[in-house]
Amino acid sequence: MPDVIADPETDPLATYAVDPGRVRALTSRVVASGEAGELRTSTPMTGAPLAVLPVSGIRDVEVAVQAARVAQRAWAAIPVSERAAVLLRVHDLLLGRQPELLDLVQLESGKTRAQAFEELGDCAVVARHYARRGPGLLRDVNHVGIVPLLSRAVEHHRPWGVVGVVSPWNYPLSLAVSDALPALLAGNAVVVRPDPQGSLTALAAVELMVEAGVPDGLLQVVLGPGEPTGQAVVDRVDYVCFTGSTTTGRRVAQSAARRLVGASLELGGKNTLYVADDADLRRAVAGAVKGCFTAAGQLCISAERVAVHEAVYDEFVPRFVDAVSRMRLSTGLHWGADMGSLVSEDQKRRVLDHIEDAVAKGARVLTGGRARPDVGPLVVEPTVLEGVTSAMSCRDDETFGPVVALYRVASDDEAVRLANDTEYGLNASVWTRDVRRGREIAARIQAGTVNVNDGYAAAWGSVAAPMGGMKSSGLGRRHGREGLLKYTETQNVTAQHVHGIVPLPGMSDERFARVMTRALKILKAVRLP
Repeated sequence: MPDVIADPETDPLATYAVDPGRVRALTSRVVASGEAGELRTSTPMTGAPLAVLPVSGIRDVEVAVQAARVAQRAWAAIPVSERAAVLLRVHDLLLGRQPELLDLVQLESGKTRAQAFEELGDCAVVARHYARRGPGLLRDVNHVGIVPLLSRAVEHHRPWGVVGVVSPWNYPLSLAVSDALPALLAGNAVVVRPDPQGSLTALAAVELMVEAGVPDGLLQVVLGPGEPTGQAVVDRVDYVCFTGSTTTGRRVAQSAARRLVGASLELGGKNTLYVADDADLRRAVAGAVKGCFTAAGQLCISAERVAVHEAVYDEFVPRFVDAVSRMRLSTGLHWGADMGSLVSEDQKRRVLDHIEDAVAKGARVLTGGRARPDVGPLVVEPTVLEGVTSAMSCRDDETFGPVVALYRVASDDEAVRLANDTEYGLNASVWTRDVRRGREIAARIQAGTVNVNDGYAAAWGSVAAPMGGMKSSGLGRRHGREGLLKYTETQNVTAQHVHGIVPLPGMSDERFARVMTRALKILKAVRLP
C-alpha cells in the first residue's frame, strides 16, 4: 500500500484555501459584466470551496477581443528586442514568486509540489528560450529571386492579431503561460480562457506578466465553461491555440476551418513506454514510475502502456510493481510526495470504471486499484494491470489517470506495433543502453515526440525542438521554431529590378521562351537553388 504523508498539526488540510481578498484582486482582471453569473470551484485536495469566479458571457468575450485588438497595434510596432526583454522579466518573476504560484497549482490541480514546480520551471525555460532565440527566428529572410540579382524576395513574419489560448485544467500554469509567451513575442495580443479549475493560477500568472511589462489591454482573461465562453473565444480570435481532449479538439478545428483561421491543437494520447532487452532496469523502473504517474496520470504525454521485452519481463515487473506500491501519496502543500489527487469526481469515476471493467474481463491488479479517501476525496492509488486485452476499455481509450497496463513483447518490432496500434500519436518512450538502437526504434513509432531513456521530460523540456501530436493527437506544434512562427502569417515581398519578367521591346514570345529555356539550363548547371 502506498505511504501517506500527512501531519494534521503542521499540515491541516481543512484550512487549505485562498484568501478571499486575494481572489478578488485576481478576478478583478477578468472581463465579465456580471450578466453571465458566477461559478464556484473547490480544491480536489480536500473538497473544500476554493473560489467564486465571475463568468464571462459572449458579449464579454467580444469586449475582450476588441480591447486586445486595439492594444495589439501598438505592441506590434515595438521592436522585437523590447518584447523579448519583457519575456526575460517574466522569467525572473516566475522564479522569484514560487510560493504562491506553487500553492495555486496544487490547490487547483491536486498534484504534488514537485510536479507543480515542473510547471513553473517549464514556463521559465520557455520565456528564456524565446527571449533569446525568438528575435532571430522572426527576422526578415532574404531569398534568391526568379532572376538572380534582378529579383529580390524578402520573407516577413506578420502577427495574426489576436490569439486565443484555450487551456486545460491539468497544467494550469504551464499551458496558459507557455503558449501565450511566444504569441506575445510575435507581436500578437492574447485572450486566455483557462479552464475554470485552473483560473486562479492563470490569473496570478497574468498579473505577473503585466508586472513584467505586458501593456494594459494586450493580455485579456475571460472565464467560464467551454460552452459558451471557450467557444466564443474560438469564434472571434484570429488564431486558436487549444489544448484538451480529442473530441473537443475536433470541434475547435471545425470552428476554425469555417472561418479559415489557423489553429494548433494538442489533444489526447495513449502513450507506450518500451523497456528493451538491454535496458538498465534500475533506471527504467524509476523512469517508468515517473512517466506513468506524474500528475496522477493526468498528463497527455504520460505512459498508459508499458511494453517489456520478454527477456527482462520477469525481472522488470516485480521491481516496477514494488516501486509503485511504495509511492508516497499526499494532498499536502509540501515537498516530498510522489503522487497527489485526481482533479474531479468525473476523473475519479472514469479511472475506477476502467479498473473495474478490466478486472471484470480478466485483467489482474498487481498493485493499487482502490480509491483512498483517507488521503483525499479524489485520490486513487497508482495502479498496475496485467493481462489487459482489446475487450477492455483501458486498452485503447485514454484513461487520463494513474492506471498503466503491462504487455510482454518478444521483439522491438512487436513493441513498435503495440505503440502504433492506437488512433493517437503524441508521445512514446524507449529504454535501452544503446542510444543508437533507441533512436532507430523511436523513428518507427508514430508519435510527435519520442524519448530515449526518459519518460517525457527530456522531449518536453527541450524547448528548442518542436513538440506535438500525430494522428488524432493534434495539429501543429508548440516549442521550437514552429511554436513561435505558427503565431505569424508569412508574407513574401519581392522586388524586381531593372526589367520585369516579360520580353524585351520587339522580342517575340517565342524568342523569349527560347531565351528563358537557355537561362534555366544555365541556372541548373551552376547549381542555383
